[in-house]
Amino acid sequence: MSGFDTKDFTSWGPRHAAHLVGHAAAEATLLEAWSSGRLPHAWMITGPRGVGKATLAFRFARFLLVNGIAGTAVDDGPSLFGDPPPLPKSLHVAEEHPVFHRVASFGHADLITVERSWDEKNDRWRGEIVVPDVRAVIERFGKTAAEGGYRVCIVDAADDMNTNAANALLKILEEPPPNAVLLLISHAPGSLLPTIRSRCRRLALQPLEDGAMRQALHGLLPDLSDAERHGLVVAAEGSPGRAMALGAQGGLDLLRELLDLIAGLPKPDGQKLHGLGDKLGRASGAESFRVMIDLFRWWLARLVRAAAAGKVGGGTWSELFQGEAALAARLASWQAPDRWAEDWESIGRLLDRGESVNLDRKQLLLNLFAILGRAAEAATVRR
Repeated sequence: MSGFDTKDFTSWGPRHAAHLVGHAAAEATLLEAWSSGRLPHAWMITGPRGVGKATLAFRFARFLLVNGIAGTAVDDGPSLFGDPPPLPKSLHVAEEHPVFHRVASFGHADLITVERSWDEKNDRWRGEIVVPDVRAVIERFGKTAAEGGYRVCIVDAADDMNTNAANALLKILEEPPPNAVLLLISHAPGSLLPTIRSRCRRLALQPLEDGAMRQALHGLLPDLSDAERHGLVVAAEGSPGRAMALGAQGGLDLLRELLDLIAGLPKPDGQKLHGLGDKLGRASGAESFRVMIDLFRWWLARLVRAAAAGKVGGGTWSELFQGEAALAARLASWQAPDRWAEDWESIGRLLDRGESVNLDRKQLLLNLFAILGRAAEAATVRR
């Protein structure tokens, strides 16, 4: 239910991340495969958005570029008795290492990243990965490694490839060159060609537990208060990337502003409602509107699930901020969970349709309140 795109947050993005929290088992799997000397040429790293898939891919890429092919590393030289140097015990590469800086600055000749490219004609990011993006891999993999070790390609995300791009990549997977590793990131592997999936070893990442999330956010957003960090942990549902996007965009403040207005139903503060609509309707409000609505749809889905399970109120609702649990309990009392599920679908169709045809954002907000207002009014009549 998340619509958050973390592509623009390059200052803390996967290419720059020195640490990865909560995926020790996945790291161990990659390290063991490398140490065996029989490293699969293609991996598909799967899991929900923002859990660390790309961070793990860049972490492994740096490791391969530093350590080369298992058994051939010569950096430390042999020991006094002629024994080979010990194998690394982790994928970690220090931030001070030259390879770390070169990867972060797009400056390593043996690493290529395939992602949605910039559309100069329309002045925006393309909605999909196209064939020319994949051709760069074919060209790079047709040459020997510039530095004598591995050539690494990261596809972020493989789900974004159109059919022609996917078929072009499939040719590489079918006839991989020696000492080449492809790391495909996928949020929805079922959408990919079966022939692509069958040629990759799959490595599935799970959402982080709350403790790991708090640890990750402590490093990523050290200036947050405990209350703010708790709210992001709840809203992000195990995805540090989602938490970072919400933190950067003020998502929780936007949601609080919307919920404060919803709390006034069936008669919300009209002046504040129109004021919010005017603010979001301006050109500068497009991103705020998207973030607020995506987060509200997540919040309403959470309400539906909790109401259906009888877990709203009574200390069973983990609050994003003070007073939110009481509001959730109040809304749950307006109508049965199945009716809320219907309203959630109606709101989703309304907003998706509005986005597809670029409808006025203020009007979309007012229509949203019309749907919620009917539920509030019906509950008032019943009382």
